[in-house]
Amino acid sequence: MKKMALHWKILIGMVSGVLFGVLMLNINGGDLFVNNWVKPLGTIFVKLLKLIAIPLILASLIKGISDLKDISKFKTIGSKTIITYVVTTVVAISIGLILVNVINPGSGISSETVERLTATYSESSGVQSKLAEANNQIQSSPLQFLVDTVPDNAFKAMSNNSLMLQVIFFTIFLGISMLLIGEEKSKPLKSFFDSLNYVVLKMVDLIMKTAPYAVFALLASVITSSNDPDLLLALLKYSGVVCLGLFIMILFYCTVVYFFTNSNPLVFLKKISPAQLLAFSTSSSAATLPLTMDRVENHIGVDKEVSSFVLPVGATINMDGTSLYQAVAAVFIAQALEFDLTLADQLTIVLTALLASIGSAAVPGAGMVMLVIVLESIGFPSDKLAIGLALIFAVDRPLDMCRTVVNVTGDAAVSMIVGRSVGKFKGIK
Repeated sequence: MKKMALHWKILIGMVSGVLFGVLMLNINGGDLFVNNWVKPLGTIFVKLLKLIAIPLILASLIKGISDLKDISKFKTIGSKTIITYVVTTVVAISIGLILVNVINPGSGISSETVERLTATYSESSGVQSKLAEANNQIQSSPLQFLVDTVPDNAFKAMSNNSLMLQVIFFTIFLGISMLLIGEEKSKPLKSFFDSLNYVVLKMVDLIMKTAPYAVFALLASVITSSNDPDLLLALLKYSGVVCLGLFIMILFYCTVVYFFTNSNPLVFLKKISPAQLLAFSTSSSAATLPLTMDRVENHIGVDKEVSSFVLPVGATINMDGTSLYQAVAAVFIAQALEFDLTLADQLTIVLTALLASIGSAAVPGAGMVMLVIVLESIGFPSDKLAIGLALIFAVDRPLDMCRTVVNVTGDAAVSMIVGRSVGKFKGIK
């Protein structure tokens, strides 16, 4: 009997989780049952994925760099990766701005709805924490993100998943140093990381066996924790614009995959679908990274030398879905609160959303913090920031799930493009 593919198992888990969540909403005490007995299973799964994220980056990236033998190859891969990520992010932001200006979803929000959303969410701890976090980032110096990239303690950086850029910096620094001292001197250390890489990959395999059940738990908890279905419907037009933009980005990836790697886009989507489904369930590029690397290396055919650098970096700096959301959300809030935007303001959104995506944490909710930074850059009144966030807070989590799918798909597409450009793409298996 043929074994069921992982993406089908995850899809069944997702549908079952949604149906179970809806059922529990209609049972007295059902939401409490899900929160106490079902949600912890999903939480444990996500924690396990985050547990191995840094060891996976450390082992895989060092192995990839040390296998290059020539530091000039790493320079080529690095420069092509960064340039491609910047281009795709600018495309994503532009698509978002075009859609939100053409469809104008903010004009359909009544003043009564604005007042209701404001009363419901503006004073919530979630909104206030995002404002406080964004305020700290806004007050930092222009080059603070570069300062924050360099760790002062490698072990401290590796103990915190939000410091992923610092881990990548240290790992690249270590890998390049191993190349420079020569193969003979670095052989013992390389053997250690090669062995660690095999062990971590086996850990990924074991964790992914529980993915369908974890996805069931995660989706059930999302459904039962939705605060106000009526408000979700009121924001349907805004959500539709974001989702349309995200769909167009998927089509864009399929197009570049076809023209730059001569691969079938439908086969590409099929091969990456388990990572997409997991990204949807966890809302975290970092948590999805182990599975993304497995799919890209073992099913899409990108050499480990490329994927071990492109994917960890992408999980940290490539936020195409989130950047598109920034553009739509910022203009939507301005439309709803009747704050006029000039062409210069919209160009500022492009630049600020691009810069804010670099170093943004690959975790749920990071997009809200980026949005505050974008709104501040166009001179949006600070006293209305809480109201602006309150307008979209009700639908932020489901949209976060959708845009994480795009982030992960973009990482995979760029790894294929870079791999093909340096002769490290074997073709989709």
